[in-house]
Amino acid sequence: MILFGALANGLAVICGGGIGLAFKHGISERVKTLVLQSLGVCVVYVGISGSLKGTNTVIVVLSMVIGAIIGELINFDHQFQKFGDWLEKLMGMSGENHFSEAFVTSTLFICVGAMAIVGSLQSGMTGNNQVLYTKSMIDGVFVLILATTLGLGVIFSSVSVVLYESVLILLAQWVAPLFTHTVINEMTCVGSLLILIIGLNMLKLTKIKVANLLLAPFLPIVLCALIK
Repeated sequence: MILFGALANGLAVICGGGIGLAFKHGISERVKTLVLQSLGVCVVYVGISGSLKGTNTVIVVLSMVIGAIIGELINFDHQFQKFGDWLEKLMGMSGENHFSEAFVTSTLFICVGAMAIVGSLQSGMTGNNQVLYTKSMIDGVFVLILATTLGLGVIFSSVSVVLYESVLILLAQWVAPLFTHTVINEMTCVGSLLILIIGLNMLKLTKIKVANLLLAPFLPIVLCALIK
């Protein structure tokens, strides 16, 4: 099945998130706080490492600025918050208040980066899902830890990763030329900056609405074609 790699990634996120939720209420708030802070430091590290892959500062700056303008106009953060509040009330979890943070954090971590792009294109063009299988294991562990502190929202990032990777797999033959080495590096760089911001937010050092920057990692696809 051509979409098996994407579905496996989504299933890994669901399983990891589910296990994390099962342990969530058995962990004291003091431990949760320390785990979240430790995870925040790791996320900062991942963000810094990935951001070093970029080579064109102009593309990075334009992607962030244009992404921020579009995001603020649409106000993704508010939409996620509304959906999260509705879902938490529907499931009797109205005291959580972490849905948006959990969803955006896990979505960015599992969707941004070369593994998601290269793995999906490889799956669509050759039928080889090895990269996506490896990525699934990494994502499963990450969301497991994240779910113990942030809760339900991480599981819904499974929808994001399945849709994102499925589109790339199905359109691999046509979109592969767009994802040059340079484009992938710039997308990874911009996305990693968002991951860095998430880490800083987790450490309570900033309060940046990362959800309103969600389009930024995709803008290098267009900007790299325009700026050569």
